[in-house]
Amino acid sequence: MELATIRDVAKRAGVAVSTVSRVINQSGYVGGETQRKVLSAMRELNFQPNRIARGLVSRQTSTIGLLIPDVANPFFSELSRGVEDAAIARGYSVLLCNSDWNPNRENMYINLLNGRWVDGIIVVGSRSDISVVQQVAAETPLVMVDRRSSDFEFAVWTDNRQGAMLAVRHLLEVGCERIVHIAGPMDSPSAQERRRGYEVAIQEAGMEPMFLEGDFRYASGFELVNALFQRGDVVDGIFAGNDLMAIGALQAAANLGIRVPDNLAVVGYDNIPSTHYVSPPLTTIDQPAYDMGYSAFELLYDRLSKDSPTENQQMKFEPKLVLRESTRR
Repeated sequence: MELATIRDVAKRAGVAVSTVSRVINQSGYVGGETQRKVLSAMRELNFQPNRIARGLVSRQTSTIGLLIPDVANPFFSELSRGVEDAAIARGYSVLLCNSDWNPNRENMYINLLNGRWVDGIIVVGSRSDISVVQQVAAETPLVMVDRRSSDFEFAVWTDNRQGAMLAVRHLLEVGCERIVHIAGPMDSPSAQERRRGYEVAIQEAGMEPMFLEGDFRYASGFELVNALFQRGDVVDGIFAGNDLMAIGALQAAANLGIRVPDNLAVVGYDNIPSTHYVSPPLTTIDQPAYDMGYSAFELLYDRLSKDSPTENQQMKFEPKLVLRESTRR
């Protein structure tokens, strides 16, 4: 069945297309009887006005853009669910964009969303040049998630450095003497913060840091740890920059016959659902993904619904260590 068009409504109501447009956009004068005819025709034809087209006139679409770096990562999926639930509760829709950890694609989506397709934007885990995002934020209400910066007035984040320090100190407490950090890409601000936290905790213990750069994906954790032990490096603790890389590390260790946690302790970051079910279950640093997403939309909604929103609203969540069998000795 074909969807009804504005021309179909005009024909049914016996009015001009421009009259239907004025009723939809609530602009210009339309007599009461004519308005009733148009609304009746819309109901009879089950006509749904194009929200974006209406936004071109009203400058409001009741839609926000959500840009995440990896739609396949369960952490970002859960965060997106928090954004969507909060948005629906406020009568908004969410347009989801996936940059696939590609800064060029991220810039493309940011500029596209800034072209008045949406009322506001939530950017998660940005790797873009800060000046690009700042320029967009000057034109469109924007909330940054998982990127701590004094350059953004509206942000939701966890203390990545503190989370990394919690992870490394726990590995030290269970007796690890050589701890390697499998990090995310160094153009990621969250990966940079986690590396700094790792280095602080390692240096406090009088140890030498050991750092390998991955890409936040399962395969990089697997490949880096496999190569590490194939070279004969002696390591008894791994702090991975996220859970996907940690799970890859667990699989590499299992393939090599390295027993976890007896010979190798592993800590991840994020506390995604699968950390409960891998073997052994993964000790990790918890970030409340759903709550972060929900709060990000509420912060954006506050900006959208007030002429003069409160300046410099930063929402910080504290990381928590979640103990499971991958470090239990």
